[in-house]
Amino acid sequence: MSGPDEIERGARHQPVLLQEVTEALALRDGGVYVDGTFGAGGYARALLEAADCTVWGIDRDPEAITGAAELARRFPGRLHLVQGRFADMVELLQSRGVAEADGIALDLGVSSMQLDEAERGFSFRADGPLDMRMERAGESAADVVNRMDERELADVIFHLGEERKARAIARAIVAARAEAPITRTSQLAEIVRRTVRAGAKGRPDMIDPATRTFQALRIHVNDELGQIERGLVAAETLLRAGGRLVVVSFHSLEDRRVKTFLRQRSDRAPRQSRHLPVDTGEAARAPSFRLLSSGAVTPTAVEIERNPRARSARLRAAERTAAQAWGDAA
Repeated sequence: MSGPDEIERGARHQPVLLQEVTEALALRDGGVYVDGTFGAGGYARALLEAADCTVWGIDRDPEAITGAAELARRFPGRLHLVQGRFADMVELLQSRGVAEADGIALDLGVSSMQLDEAERGFSFRADGPLDMRMERAGESAADVVNRMDERELADVIFHLGEERKARAIARAIVAARAEAPITRTSQLAEIVRRTVRAGAKGRPDMIDPATRTFQALRIHVNDELGQIERGLVAAETLLRAGGRLVVVSFHSLEDRRVKTFLRQRSDRAPRQSRHLPVDTGEAARAPSFRLLSSGAVTPTAVEIERNPRARSARLRAAERTAAQAWGDAA
């Protein structure tokens, strides 16, 4: 998956925090594990090699599933591939006879494979159709930039890209599309770069000026934050008592949701004062998770040097308790 900037070519397809993910999952022979963001299969391969276990690989991108045929042949009967969204993992797996899992790994964002293929339209570094759809279905990024109201477009870029110049960028996009439809990644990237640099007062950008706008559109098109929120609830439902959830995120929008979800449902959540009236709501619920560390686990300097895309990665892990799942009522 991707960090704030795009993946350096020398670091493509390298799973981030791989050792930390496998250790946090506490793998065991005979266990059932879910790689909910299968991608190139890096995590799934490591799990299958580390223990005599079964892995269910889920990915919403049909190309990720078809591209994993060789890996499935290497682990007959142990690697099972499912096309779908990890937010739907409960239904996807229960329909295949899997009622619970011993561990779930999620690597959030866009995969290096998707970024590397210009025709998928995720990258501002290579010209391609302005698409960004992980499932190749539904509304594309081109549909968004050519049809969305200027104010709504500015809100998407500001909230999902954390871009301070969102209003100016949206205004520039609307002006450009009035002349001709914006259909290529290179067109959009140049519009954003001109707009951001025009107000930069000579200060060099640490990242490409188009980074945050492309991130915002990708998140919007694929409902990534909604997927995270629903996927965490699904993981809580699917994990057996003692099962582990491990999530790797690459920017603050993702990490904040994971952090909030796990802290809210753990024994480290703020508790109600004993001097206040009894609360029968959230504070009274038994924790459904036990945090495995007080904060996020980050890559070592050695890993970042070897794989620069790891620099913004954050890993959070928790163990499922025997308490009833909170579901989406929290």
